[in-house]
Amino acid sequence: MDKPMNRIKEVLEERGIKQTWLAEKLDKSFCIVNAYVCNRRQPSLEVLFEIADILNIDVKDLIKDR
Repeated sequence: MDKPMNRIKEVLEERGIKQTWLAEKLDKSFCIVNAYVCNRRQPSLEVLFEIADILNIDVKDLIKDR
């Protein structure tokens, strides 16, 4: 089974947003957000929805379609 992937990095780059900014908004450490961005760790559904809300994007657009 393939590892789940997300598009957080792509969305941040498209919008010129820094990972540190997202970490601050989520009240999470940079290391955790960096792990999400690099797909080393996947956010919980709750956090994924929070990220989508912060970035004003549909949560479906944060999930990579294989």
